[in-house]
Amino acid sequence: MKTLNKIPTGKIERTGSLLKAGAKVGVNYLKYYGNKITKDEDEARKILNEDNASDIYDSLKELKGSALKVAQMLSMEKNILPAEYVEKFSLSQFSVPPLSGALVKKTFRKYFGKNPEDIFDEFSAESVNAASIGQVHTAKKDGQKMAVKIQYPGVRESISSDLKMVKPIAMKMFNIKKEGSESYFQEVEDKLFEETDYNLELKRSRHFAEECSHLPNIKFPHYYEQYSCEKIITMDWMPGIHFSEFTKKQNNEEDLNKIGQTLWDFYMYQMHILKKVHADPHPGNFLISEDKELLVIDFGCIKEIPEDFYIPYFELAKEENLKNPEVFREKLFTLEILREEDSQQEQEFFSKLFYELLELFTRPFNQEKFNFADETFFQEIAELGQKYAKISNIKGMNTNRGSRHFIYLNRTFFGLYNMLHDLKAKDVAINNFKNYCD
Repeated sequence: MKTLNKIPTGKIERTGSLLKAGAKVGVNYLKYYGNKITKDEDEARKILNEDNASDIYDSLKELKGSALKVAQMLSMEKNILPAEYVEKFSLSQFSVPPLSGALVKKTFRKYFGKNPEDIFDEFSAESVNAASIGQVHTAKKDGQKMAVKIQYPGVRESISSDLKMVKPIAMKMFNIKKEGSESYFQEVEDKLFEETDYNLELKRSRHFAEECSHLPNIKFPHYYEQYSCEKIITMDWMPGIHFSEFTKKQNNEEDLNKIGQTLWDFYMYQMHILKKVHADPHPGNFLISEDKELLVIDFGCIKEIPEDFYIPYFELAKEENLKNPEVFREKLFTLEILREEDSQQEQEFFSKLFYELLELFTRPFNQEKFNFADETFFQEIAELGQKYAKISNIKGMNTNRGSRHFIYLNRTFFGLYNMLHDLKAKDVAINNFKNYCD
């Protein structure tokens, strides 16, 4: 894979890169109309999606930063995007062009006054992993193998301008109205700024590792403050394979269920005990060891859950509250899903919509054990999304619904469910995490 000697950091450069992708997409549509003459509709559409996904991803991977982070987030939306986009965008989790050795050395000299080979006993010139915000190199110091994560130059500085470019696309894709949407985009911007503060990530990583160290079958790296700064984090190298590679192998059911239970317990402990959560559950952030342990290697995106949101959010997960019209309606107002200014039509429509959504998504919480290998459950999710996407009268309504805290909590559960489904984890004990509480 080629390395990058330069990342576009200026607004004009970054906008120009996306405009080029837009021009290619236009050509792809011309090819699509031609293909419809000689091929059937499904085949022609598949070729269009593959070409568009490839051209858009190629543009984003050169930009890196928050533009590529959006692709990473979208790759988790398996029930919204066509499969061709999901497949291509999922590469942003751990496979993008790395920085050149010269740029890596420049970053070290800026923050430590030395080249990496003058700090460590050994340092790999080539990265072993490159994702949306940073890339990882291996190093050794006093016999200890380490992973050194280096942030790409200009990522933090381009967050605001990148989101302004991406905002119109996101608003169209998710039918977001301009009025009242500011808090949602501000939430995303705030989280991206947090993800590019490696001093904050170091602090949070140590906190989670300490608080969750007693959970079985899960391990965290040790972090080295003396070799870390706002753009570099150094931690123990964790030997294992990427989660997505593991799920593609032939594994026995016992191991899959063990890892699935570990993943679920880890997230429920965070949600209910710590009231803050690793809000980026995609395969690139997890490894599986030879002993089938879950290794957590990235705590860049953390969502703190305020009490006034946590209580009604999880109260709505209880079946008895969903089926109690008065309680259900009260919680919808508390969570900003319904508003006093809503018309009768809007109140009825969104009450019905969120009842169907919540009844489906909270189904695991109302069972002692849940089978995440059940294809029908995930098919229902896909069908429900398609059903409401086709409803024409939703276009005239204010669809900006719910507290800003929903964005990362829903993203967390969506990613968690998909990872458990990839594992084909069966009989996951929903309240097992309580065994590890004081």
